[in-house]
Amino acid sequence: MKLRERQQELEMKILSEYASKSADSKGRRIKEAECDVRTPYSRDRDRIIHCNSFRRLKEKTQVFISPEGDHYRTRLTHTLEASQIARTISRALRLNEDLTEAIALGHDLGHTPFGHAGERALDTITSFGFRHYEQSVRVVEKIERGHKGLNLCYETINGIKCHTKGPEAETMEGRVVKLSDKIAYINHDIEDAITAGVFSESMIPTDVSDILGSGKSKRITTLIDSLIENTREDNLMFGDEVRYAFKKLHRFMFDEVYLNTESSVKNEEKKVIRLISALFEYYMKFPESMPELYLLTAETESVERAVVDYISGMSDDYATHCFENLFIPKPWSLR
Repeated sequence: MKLRERQQELEMKILSEYASKSADSKGRRIKEAECDVRTPYSRDRDRIIHCNSFRRLKEKTQVFISPEGDHYRTRLTHTLEASQIARTISRALRLNEDLTEAIALGHDLGHTPFGHAGERALDTITSFGFRHYEQSVRVVEKIERGHKGLNLCYETINGIKCHTKGPEAETMEGRVVKLSDKIAYINHDIEDAITAGVFSESMIPTDVSDILGSGKSKRITTLIDSLIENTREDNLMFGDEVRYAFKKLHRFMFDEVYLNTESSVKNEEKKVIRLISALFEYYMKFPESMPELYLLTAETESVERAVVDYISGMSDDYATHCFENLFIPKPWSLR
């Protein structure tokens, strides 16, 4: 018996009846031979980790645009923190950790440069709108590997697509990632906001701290423990007090950081809108300036689709470099 087959046999014996077993996967869009060592879901995880879009996450904004200092989160560190939380929950609930990890690692592959400011900019200026979770699916299905896609399992793609808005994921693992994503970004954004001087720990509502605890570690532990203790069958849920406190903490972050027009986060977002808009207008007029990969998209789908794919895939630094190269005069000297 191959190692992969032994692992799949163990999944059948050990995992919860509500877990996704890799042997029961709905499969890949293009059929391919099974790996002797890895299960289909662990292959998905590996493909995501090794793809170009995953590496670019290290230079994409989480919340704070171009912060000074080494300790602010990037889109990559957020992805890793969300993955760790999701795996902890999945292990406790006897779900499939490989599928959980694959979804978590791939959930933000389609995110724009400059975080949600870049996403809002593209959503405003494109004719078909822009949502990063839909773009993440496009990345794994059509853009990666020179337009071949990663050919991931159905369950992985479904979890990526449903990690934030719209219908719930079809698998428990996908629904775990959705909650873990929120647990991760709320808590690490609090830590980054405190580091940036946006607010202090003492400003967090007292009734929230009394229930969830003070500090990132205690809050995350309380949320994970409550979810594990209160989940029944395939119904993921927090205890009543914890659910109330988490919703209030979520609202607090939107008021103090995400939607606060006076915060340092928002001061730079106007520049992001101008930068993204300028790049979009330029490449719409001069699509031949884009790399060959995107010219193929322009021919087979539309110029606008190609431009959106190109810009959304950029890192913060690369988008800034393109803007400077196109619109900022270069120094020159007389000889």
